[in-house]
Amino acid sequence: MSAYPPSIRNAISHLSRLPGIGQKTAERLAMHLLHVPDRAVHELARSLVDLKKNTRMCSVCFTLSDTPVCAICGDPGRNASLLCVVEGPTEVMAIEKTTVFKGVYHVLHGVLSPMDGIGPDDIRIRELVDRVKKGSVKEIVIATDTRVEGEATAAYLVEVLKPFPVTVTRIASGMPAGGEVRYSDPVTLKNAMEKRYAL
Repeated sequence: MSAYPPSIRNAISHLSRLPGIGQKTAERLAMHLLHVPDRAVHELARSLVDLKKNTRMCSVCFTLSDTPVCAICGDPGRNASLLCVVEGPTEVMAIEKTTVFKGVYHVLHGVLSPMDGIGPDDIRIRELVDRVKKGSVKEIVIATDTRVEGEATAAYLVEVLKPFPVTVTRIASGMPAGGEVRYSDPVTLKNAMEKRYAL
């Protein structure tokens, strides 16, 4: 790589810092960008700037949005009494691809992991309880991953939600033990949502 001029080395260096992008892939991407029209490079750069500038968290469910309230929370056709709790925004997108879930979401932005120093105050459990206290939620579907941390978070949520008159369910068959929601295919997630069970 040292034979490249500084501008190309700099681009390769920055591209290789992206997840899943190794040195060779970064080099191929830099070479590709070098040969596409200027317009395409400017559009890519503008989209990245817009990504950082305009993306925020929905003030209701905490998923990613370009507006104060996301499109899902703002949709009057969604069932606001049915609330699905997920670890992050990528899980929201994965479940939405199934088209089977018609409720709304609550994004925790993590799971309980004492080994990593992540406790209940480090993820959005308090905000979940605040939503439930308002009384409009009738069922909570816990859709955390089936890894140890996801299961521990689900168990903790069951305890926290016991005092409230809500049905708590867990996504069921279709999710393999140790599987992650974000990487599951739509059919698997559809089955898991349809076959959720009470805790």
